[in-house]
Amino acid sequence: MDAYFSRPPYQQNDYIGWITRAKRDDTKQKRLNQMIEELKSGNLYMKMKYNPKRRSDI
Repeated sequence: MDAYFSRPPYQQNDYIGWITRAKRDDTKQKRLNQMIEELKSGNLYMKMKYNPKRRSDI
């Protein structure tokens, strides 16, 4: 969940919408699994490279 909430709000919304728009349960599960794997890797978003911006403490 930390990895999910560390993503920008637009990505969180994209993932949820993409998963819930699937009509078949097996498609929903496949998409959910893809999201989880991308969040675990930390460098993918919808099969595209993702480089999170690091916040610097001020």
